Amino acid sequence: MEAWEAARNALENVLETVAGESIFIVCDEEKRDVGAAFAEGALAQGLWTRLMILETGKEPRKETPSHLLKILTHKKTDIYVNVMRDIWEETPFRMKVIKLETQDRRARLGHCPGVTMSMLTDGALALEGPEHKRMQGFAEKLLHVLEGTEKIELRSVAGTRVSLSVDERPFFTDTKLDWKAMKWMNLPTGEVIVAPVENSLSGRLVCDMAIGGLGPVKTPLEIVAKDGKAEKVKTKNNAMLRGVEDTFATDEWSNIVGEFAFGINPKARSVEEFLEAEKILGTVHIAFGGNTDMPRGKNPSKNHMDFLMSKPTVKAIKEKGKAVTILKNGRFKV
Repeated sequence: MEAWEAARNALENVLETVAGESIFIVCDEEKRDVGAAFAEGALAQGLWTRLMILETGKEPRKETPSHLLKILTHKKTDIYVNVMRDIWEETPFRMKVIKLETQDRRARLGHCPGVTMSMLTDGALALEGPEHKRMQGFAEKLLHVLEGTEKIELRSVAGTRVSLSVDERPFFTDTKLDWKAMKWMNLPTGEVIVAPVENSLSGRLVCDMAIGGLGPVKTPLEIVAKDGKAEKVKTKNNAMLRGVEDTFATDEWSNIVGEFAFGINPKARSVEEFLEAEKILGTVHIAFGGNTDMPRGKNPSKNHMDFLMSKPTVKAIKEKGKAVTILKNGRFKV
C-alpha cells in the first residue's frame, strides 16, 4: 500500500475527517517522510493542512519548543497528528503536547510515537477502509462481552499471574472515535483498553515481548506488584532494568498501574517499535503511570510505560463471580 493512502484511510476511518477541516501535523525531523505521507493523505481528503518539523537534537526533549507552544496555545485546529520518535526519556514531553492539543476537548488527535513508513506500507497502518471497519466491529463485540466486568485475571505462558479490578471502569477502543469521552488515540489503532482501579493490581507480571520506549525484550523482565504498585523489578538485562527503574522514579504515581489492554490488529507485527507491537492480535499489555486521559482514570503521573506479554489467558470476572474466558493462550474466545 502507498504510505499516503494508508494515512488517508486512517484519517478518514479513525479520526473521521471531513473535507474543509483543518489539520496540524507535528513532526520530528527524523520522521519527515512519515509526516509528509500524512500531509499528502490529508490533502487528498481535502483538509487544510499544516506540517511543522521539529528539530531533533542529541539530548531528549523536556520542554515544549516556544514556537510550537505558541501555536498550540493560541491556534484552534480540528485535527492534530503527532509524528514523533519513541524514546522513553521524552514520554513526559509527549504527554505535555497531548494535553495542550486536547485541553479544549474539541480537537481530535492521532498520536504516533515511533511510527515508521513500514507501518504505513506493510504493517498495522496498512489498512483499507473495509479492514478498519472489520477491526472496529470486532472491538465492539469484545466491548459487549466485557460489559459488567469487575475483575480481570491474567495468566501467561511466561509466568504472569496477576489480577486487577476494573469495577465501574468502562472498557473502550482506540479503533474508532468516541465523540463524547475521548477524542484521541494512537495511530496505528488496534486496542481495547481500560484504566484499572489504581490500587488493585497484585501478583507477578512477566514481560516477555516488549517495553514501551525500550523496545523488544530478549531477557524477560519481572515485576512484583501489590495494591497497584510495582514493588520489585527484576531482569538480567541491566540497561533495561535501569530504564524501567528510572521511569518508575519519575514521580510518586509513575509505578502505579494505569492501563490494561488487548491487542486486536491482525496486521500488527512483532517489530522494534512498541507503537505497532502492542497491537498484535492476541496479546495484552499492562502499563504503569498516567491515565487521566482515559475514562475514569485517576493516575496523574507525568510518565507512562507499557509491558507487552505473549500467549495470555484472560478471564473477565463478573457479578457473583461468573468467569468469562476472553483469551486462552493468545487466542480470542469471543
